[in-house]
Amino acid sequence: MYYTSEHEQFRAALRKFVDREIAPYANEWDEAGGFPRELFLKAGEIGMLGLGYPEEYGGTPADILYQIVLADELARGGSGGVRASLISHSIAMPTVVAAGPEWMKEYLLPSVIRGEKIAALAITEPSGGSDVAALRTSAVRDGDDYIVNGEKTFITSGIHADFFVVAVRTGPAGASAQGLSLLLIERDTPGFSRSPLKKMGWWASDTAHLRFEDCRVPVRNLIGKEHAGFPAMMVNFNKERIGLAASACAFSRVCLDDAVDWTRQRSTFGVPLIERQVIRHKLVDMSTRIECTRAWLEQVAWRYQHENGDQKALSAQIAMLKIFATQTLQLCADQAVQMMGGMGFMRGTRVERIYREVKVNMIGGGSEEILKDLAARQLGF
Repeated sequence: MYYTSEHEQFRAALRKFVDREIAPYANEWDEAGGFPRELFLKAGEIGMLGLGYPEEYGGTPADILYQIVLADELARGGSGGVRASLISHSIAMPTVVAAGPEWMKEYLLPSVIRGEKIAALAITEPSGGSDVAALRTSAVRDGDDYIVNGEKTFITSGIHADFFVVAVRTGPAGASAQGLSLLLIERDTPGFSRSPLKKMGWWASDTAHLRFEDCRVPVRNLIGKEHAGFPAMMVNFNKERIGLAASACAFSRVCLDDAVDWTRQRSTFGVPLIERQVIRHKLVDMSTRIECTRAWLEQVAWRYQHENGDQKALSAQIAMLKIFATQTLQLCADQAVQMMGGMGFMRGTRVERIYREVKVNMIGGGSEEILKDLAARQLGF
């Protein structure tokens, strides 16, 4: 109903890529805390990094269903950390496309799409995450430069990124969203430093704390208009949340697949686990949640793509979908580990790694609590 032959051709190419370039190394990279930078170049060669970006910059026109296919196949690699860093540009570059000057698009997009450069988005601060309007990192105009001071944290690709789209306060302190702007800051800017962060999950993801100490950033690096950065930040949130829901659904399927494989192979008291009624019921519970999540995901993606219906109601649907999808992942990861028993608890299995990654999916892109409140407002509750 939703997918064309072009979608399926992309799926086939991506599956080969994941089977060859990611799946065999996922555990090794997780233990190492990162993956080779060359993977970006390889992803660029198959067109993975240019999905949905303008052709004039090397991108490939693509509807949001391609993002669902991408989530499906990357999940088979079994590492959310690899996925997070490999596509970190997908939350950074849309603001440049939407509001950046032409020189910036020509400078950034082709190299990022080819995998030669890495881009990251830097919004979250130590003082707060989802409350974007309260951010404190300042950018004070001084001639042809801004002087930037402040900190960002939990930044995906924060160590290795070459370009950072950074949310700053150009207006007076306490001016809420009205005084926010976006700046492009490059990694070699004097006064800009980064330190790696250790995490519960997503070990293969490069995540960092950023510090800006009297960094001089050219005024020409402003993305959009001064004090008008908040709308540009919001432009990609719905699409990002659909992508997060798609990823959660896809990783849930991986948990189900691994649980089915294990319970077919493992026997207790001479009978395969899958022949035990209690086990079959667990598998059906997982399947039910996955099918519900998938159906809702595709319906919402279609509405998003076709701008169908009331946009406030759609934003509420996307927020609720993201919550539901990550709860599905929580259920499936928990049940997969439970059914696999001791093996599910061992480092190196996909379900063990996914289990550690559940919470970051439930927090990133808007926590359950924030998204429920957002949905309530959009629905007029």
